[in-house]
Amino acid sequence: MTSAPRRIANPPNPWATTRVEWLDEPPDVQVEVFEEECSSAISENSSPDIPFRYSFNPYRGCQHACAYCYARPSHQYLGWGAGTDFDSKLVVKRNVVEVLRRELASKRWSLGREMIAFSGVTDCYQPLEASYELTLRSLQACDEFRHPVGILTKGALVRRDVELLARMARRGGAHVALTIPFADPDDARALEPWAPTPAKRFETLRRLSEAGIRTGISLSPVIPGLNDSAVPELLERAREAGASQAFFVLLRLPAEVAPVFEERLRTTHPGRADKVLHALREMRGGELNLRDFGARMRGHGPRYDAIEQLFRIHCRRLGLATEHLEGVHEGEKPARPRGAEQGELF
Repeated sequence: MTSAPRRIANPPNPWATTRVEWLDEPPDVQVEVFEEECSSAISENSSPDIPFRYSFNPYRGCQHACAYCYARPSHQYLGWGAGTDFDSKLVVKRNVVEVLRRELASKRWSLGREMIAFSGVTDCYQPLEASYELTLRSLQACDEFRHPVGILTKGALVRRDVELLARMARRGGAHVALTIPFADPDDARALEPWAPTPAKRFETLRRLSEAGIRTGISLSPVIPGLNDSAVPELLERAREAGASQAFFVLLRLPAEVAPVFEERLRTTHPGRADKVLHALREMRGGELNLRDFGARMRGHGPRYDAIEQLFRIHCRRLGLATEHLEGVHEGEKPARPRGAEQGELF
């Protein structure tokens, strides 16, 4: 439960400082920033389709504006829309770092060494992070508690935290996957308009890998008829950048995501839209989306099997592991930061 978001009249501008090294050009969109106080920081997932149990999300909405984002309907719980509101009405959980520390310190917290996934819903390295630094300060808390984290992001801003993540990685406490579903920068700009370019994401992957951080690539979503032919190139470039793992999820279009995606697709790819949607229905028994566990993130039939086989053949050739990034790490057990009260230990 949270308090009602409060609009910030003059929110910080992440493009107004030297932080632009990590950010592309500012979007041509009027952004509204709201702040709220949260009562919990770590969310528990019960879906068998998701390879992690716990996640952490310091922001609501995402300025990357990806047309296919499955989290768009969550904005409706705030009384806003799943379309442009999701891209431009952004909520900052201003007390989330303090709440996270309290939860990690609690005697009720019994995760052992189970990973906390950063960006289970919206990107923790979207541009606002350059100003608010909620992800940075939360990673510092996890580092103090010796708690493992997994990060999934499109944001080149993760480079800012490379030294911290490298220190965590040396004891098996951090890994990072970059989501890069498009090799063609024009396709990327069309469907994820304010995310960093594919080239910048691959360069980010290289810098993280060179720092000794275990890295991977997510090709998600695979969109049949649009980016499935780029699978070999994406995997090749990821391996060259030092990635050791790869995975993908077939495009999901739950609830209000479908009209947002279809409108954008017909605007940016008018000659291919019908073929893409037909191919997706072909893989899902005539539907654009399936809600059942075990089926909603996959497809079936010859075309889907061909994509999966293409992916696995090239992963084997390149030596890329194909499981999702693990939810449990070897490493030190969680510990209280130095100076903590003995009575507050696990």
